[in-house]
Parts: sequence; structure tokens; C-alpha cells
Amino acid sequence: MAWLKKLVGAVIVLGAAAAGASWVLSAPVRLDAGTVADLSPGHAARGKRIFYAGGCTSCHARPGAQGDARLELVGGLELKTPFGTFVPPNISQDRKDGIGAWSEADFANAMLKGVSPSGEHFYPAFPYASYARMKPADIADLYAFMKTLPAIAGKAPDHRLSFPFTIRRGIGLWKLVYLSPEPVIALPEGAPDKVLAGRYLVEGPGHCGECHTPRDFAGGVRKGEWLAGAVAAEGSGVVPNITPQGGTKDWSEADIANYLETGFTPDFDSVGGSMVDVQRNIAQLTADDRAAIAAYLKAVPPHPNGYPARKPAS
Repeated sequence: MAWLKKLVGAVIVLGAAAAGASWVLSAPVRLDAGTVADLSPGHAARGKRIFYAGGCTSCHARPGAQGDARLELVGGLELKTPFGTFVPPNISQDRKDGIGAWSEADFANAMLKGVSPSGEHFYPAFPYASYARMKPADIADLYAFMKTLPAIAGKAPDHRLSFPFTIRRGIGLWKLVYLSPEPVIALPEGAPDKVLAGRYLVEGPGHCGECHTPRDFAGGVRKGEWLAGAVAAEGSGVVPNITPQGGTKDWSEADIANYLETGFTPDFDSVGGSMVDVQRNIAQLTADDRAAIAAYLKAVPPHPNGYPARKPAS
């Protein structure tokens, strides 16, 4: 039986080594000093554009808020997913319940690395996997604009997740696979500046791929089907394919830009569903921004729909 004891011992040693390696690899990683040094100074006027490009109000405004009340970023929206219910937090300037006490570096680490000021991983329902592609200067500008918004007391409810998704440390392993500052689409050399600008807005602050791209079993986007459409994260309905093979394939760049500004399709239909909020935010951007987004959407690789075809009515 000596061989069995040796085998058991080897398994224990290997298991302990694997656990130790996983613990080290899953540790939260913060920004390096050089990136933090590049953050200041931010400008609130420029940050307003990034705020609307990022759609911050869509998740963090009080549910049902209208008008100026949408800038009261108290959180509380419920996002029901296969992993559980995520609740966006209060990100107003309240120092106790919001992020008013965060430094610029705290904010940048949250946006670019998904790490909280206390050193915990944020859940990737917060789309830092897209924000990781943002420029530090834009993060600084956004921080400056956020400082102009009201402080609203009130802590949002906690997430409601089941085991093992309650173990935040495991998100560090998820980040090793899915968190990267590199662009998703490698554009050809000499691509127009407009297309490059659109790539930045769509892949970075706009985080369009978070909803418009199918996800795998671990909740990471399948980049090989970028923007091909997906089953809605909440499990009801689908988010459309917006590649050149999708529902907008017959739209011109001008059609797309006009839709993003006005909410009307070339057929005079109007924006609906969760896209209402997205379009309202993008309408706050410049005409050049919307033209850049449209040019990029025409330049991405075409894909068939990334969600199951609907069954015909019986």
C-alpha cells in the first residue's frame, strides 16, 4: 500500500500547488504608477462627452428617473442574469454611499482594472472589460465631470448571487482570459481616422459589444462573433446583430448616424426597448462621433446572427 500513500501524497501536493497558483494569479491587479501619473488634470467639459458615450445613466440612474433626475446616480436597477441579480451601485458624489470619497486613482482602477478602492474585484456586470480600452486622459476627464454631479445618499441593495459566484476572488482568473486593453477588431493599416475613432467609441466607452455580442459559458464575450447579436443578458428577447450582415446591412453610414441622433430608422420606425436609453445618450455626442460610430459599424467583419433563430408561430 506504500504506492497508494505516495499517490495520495502527490495528489495533495499538486492540489495545494494548484490552489496556491490560482490564489496568486487571481489577485487584483492595480494600475502601474506611470498610468496613474498620466491621469491628471481632467476637464469636466470634455468628461461630459465621455459620460454620455459610456451611458452611465442607463444603469446608475434611479429606475424610472426622467430629466435632470437621471443625473442622480443612486443606482438600484436590477439586472437579472443566469449568474444571479446584479444591482448597479450608487456612484453619486455622496462620500458614504457613493464614490465621492474616491481619488482619481481609485476611479481609474475601477474603470480600467475592475478593482475597488478596498482591493476587491468588481463583478464584470460593470463593463470594465470594455472600459479597459479607454485612454487614461478620458478617464481623468470623466472623473472631473462626475465631480460636478450631485451627491445623493442611499446605498443600493446588494447583488443577489448564488455560490460559487459569491466568491469575488475567482473573478481574477476570469480577468486573465477576458480583460485586455487591446482593440477587438484589427483594422487594416491605413484605416481612416473616422473608423479608428469609431472603434474607440464602440469598443471602449460605448461598450456596445457587452450587449450586442454572444457570451460563452463563463460570461465572456465571444470576440469571434463581435457585434453579431445575442440573447439579452436578462434572458428575455434578443439584442440585434449590428454587423454588416445584420439588420442594418442595408443602412448607409448616414442612416446609422441619423438613427443614433434622432431615434428614427430609414423606414421611419422608432427606436424601442433598451436601445431607447442608449440612443438618448448617443444623441448627446457630436455629429462627428456618431459618424465615426457608423463608419466603424460598416467596417467590422460581417457575421450571421449570434442568437438562435426564432421558432415560427404554431
